[in-house]
Amino acid sequence: MNGIEAKKPIELLRQVGLITAIAFAIGSVIGSGIFKKPGLMASQLESPLLLLLVWVVAGLMTLFGTLSIAEISGMFPQAGGQYIYFNKSYGDFAGYLYGWAVFIVIQTGSIASIAYVFSDSLGYFFIFPRLGPAWEAFALHIPWVGAITPFKFIGLKGCTILLILFLTVINYLGVRFGSAIQVIFTSLKVAVILALVALSFAIGHGSLANFTQSAVTFSGGYAPVFLAFIIAMSGAFWAYDGWINLTYLAGEIKNPQKNLPRAMIIATLVFISVYLLINLAYFYIIPVHEMGSKYLAAESTGQSYLVATDVASSLFGGWGGSLIAVAIMISTFGTVNGTLMMSARVYYAMAKEKLFFKKLQYVHPRFRTPGPSLIVQGIWTSVLILSGTFDQLTDMLIFVSWIFYAAAALSVIVLRRKLPDHERPYRVWGYPFVPVLFIIFATIYVVFTLYSDIVNFSSGRAPLINSLLGLLLVAAGIPGYLFWKRRKAREDSCE
Repeated sequence: MNGIEAKKPIELLRQVGLITAIAFAIGSVIGSGIFKKPGLMASQLESPLLLLLVWVVAGLMTLFGTLSIAEISGMFPQAGGQYIYFNKSYGDFAGYLYGWAVFIVIQTGSIASIAYVFSDSLGYFFIFPRLGPAWEAFALHIPWVGAITPFKFIGLKGCTILLILFLTVINYLGVRFGSAIQVIFTSLKVAVILALVALSFAIGHGSLANFTQSAVTFSGGYAPVFLAFIIAMSGAFWAYDGWINLTYLAGEIKNPQKNLPRAMIIATLVFISVYLLINLAYFYIIPVHEMGSKYLAAESTGQSYLVATDVASSLFGGWGGSLIAVAIMISTFGTVNGTLMMSARVYYAMAKEKLFFKKLQYVHPRFRTPGPSLIVQGIWTSVLILSGTFDQLTDMLIFVSWIFYAAAALSVIVLRRKLPDHERPYRVWGYPFVPVLFIIFATIYVVFTLYSDIVNFSSGRAPLINSLLGLLLVAAGIPGYLFWKRRKAREDSCE
């Protein structure tokens, strides 16, 4: 390579069209949450109407967040998404801290937890090997946080790691491979869910009376019900999480100023509609008190309870469980693929700004993918898989995610003042009320989640303060920022 060529690094190509972008956006959201969380939510809030309201409110807040971020995505359609937005709004420290959080917990934790559900569903068909009691009981104790058990369910975790490695290789080999998988699996999962909804109302032996059954009373005041509502909302937010992931892929979307905001908004409306429909089917077939009691009974014996399995069993008999297990595997496979592919672009963008490992800015000359970023992401995700279980991972990353979501919505207001003349192909509808309402709600949600985590840990109901562990992992990146910032200043002074 001669000197002139050396100055022209290989870049990512814009090869993702609108339809594929929509598939990525939908596919990165509809994954495990809509199957795993409804039982837990029913045990927390035994009212079908209030639970439907949870899904509506969470969906509305997600839509407000999408509308807000869509404005900035059109302004800065570059690989890295929110990392770039934070840089422009608050400076490189905020950008770095977000990028580090994406790497250390937000996206890698999301990939790990969703892949974990894939393996858990595969376990429906055979039993994973496990280590002896002494190994399973081994725990690493973190002061003020709790205990981590790396060798518990080692067979299931090993299968999960193999899935991560397989999809890392697929996405290393080219965007076209990953995109094709995404379109196929997104189409399949939406079709399966809609078919389950249609059959539930067409041939299911449900009852409209189920929607009016409720164990929630206000005799103890509104505060306990409100707290239960917020706690149940964590499950809905997990199911909706991933709505911002498409911004990471902005550097590879064709005509991104128009297609990126359009894809985000269309996808959000689609998955909100799908979630409301499937929950209507759940409540039509299974009474809410039955969902909650079955979930708690299964949890007490270390087993898994899925409302969708009960619904499918009522429709197809003994085949119901197998069909839902396959459906979850299809859904989570596509979600892991999309999330894994898009998230790696954040570390690539950080490396290009000289605020992360230098080699992560490398793009494969033939495949045009950020290979080192994908590999490093896969390694750290595997470590997280060994560290926890599905609920620990999801609770930890949702808390951290919503802190940054609030900051991202605030950046819309910051940039309106900071860059008033910058071209905005899309302007958020209802400004400033939409971003302000989102910020207020996100702040309330974060405070109540932290409070709930502390109460659950103090009372012995949870082995970890998940939100605190998430914050500690984010804070652990600060020394890295100081190191890379100093190195960047040295390199810039030598150029």
